[in-house]
Formats: sequence, structure tokens, C-alpha cells
Amino acid sequence: MDNEEKISKLKEEEYQKYFGVKKEIFEKMLEVLNDEYAEKHKKGGRPSVLSVLDKLVVMLQYYREYRTMDNIAFDYNTNKSTVYYAITWAEETLIRNNAFHLPSRKKLLEDKTIENVVVDATEIEIERPQKNKRSTTRARKKGTQ
Repeated sequence: MDNEEKISKLKEEEYQKYFGVKKEIFEKMLEVLNDEYAEKHKKGGRPSVLSVLDKLVVMLQYYREYRTMDNIAFDYNTNKSTVYYAITWAEETLIRNNAFHLPSRKKLLEDKTIENVVVDATEIEIERPQKNKRSTTRARKKGTQ
């Protein structure tokens, strides 16, 4: 079963769970990517290994699940570079579109409607060996003259 069939059977609540975005946003992203792909290939050209829908799903999986490109490439029977180009093309296309463009930092600072910002800044402490006299061995000093 390909992605198109799987996604057509999904309920609205499942989009958020699987892709990290709501169904309406997913469909809007897909529409923007389809328009860009049609514009890019209106004179012809080599067809892509991955469909536009697959490229969007690959990008969302990469950012949502923190999967490696090798792992995603294995699932789609392609190579890592194809996955890389699919992710970069999809994200650059969505960034160029004003519907998915975030406001600048200056505009965000001017906006007074934001009351709280939550940042996950947890750090994992790395255990390193402690230096002490017992753990270090001194080299013998040889009489050098």
C-alpha cells in the first residue's frame, strides 16, 4: 500500500499524531508543493523518484521523528541523497511561500500578544572521569643533560 492510500484513510485527529500538523495544514502544504512541482516541470524534465506527497511525508518524518536519512531511504527503496534533496526541496519551497513563512525576530518582539514562551532547554550531563592522584601515573624522570 502506498502513501496516497494510507493517508486517504487517515482520520483528522491522526494527522497531528503522525505528521505533527493538522489535516488542513498538511493539505495546504501539499497544494503548495504540487503547484511548485507543476511549475518546475511544465516544460518537461526527468520525473522524480519520490512523488510530491512522498517528499512532504519524508520531510515531516525527518523533523517529527528524528529519523536518519539512511533509515528513511531504506523505507522508500532509494538512496540517502534522494531523501536529502527531497527534504531540502520541500522545506525551501514552503519557506518561500508566504503562508508558511515565520515573522522576523523584530516583529515577534514588537508583538505584545505573546504572554509566555516555553523552551525545552534540558541538558544531559556527561560523566567525565575525575582527576586525582591515584588515577594519574607519573612518568619517571630520566636524567637528561
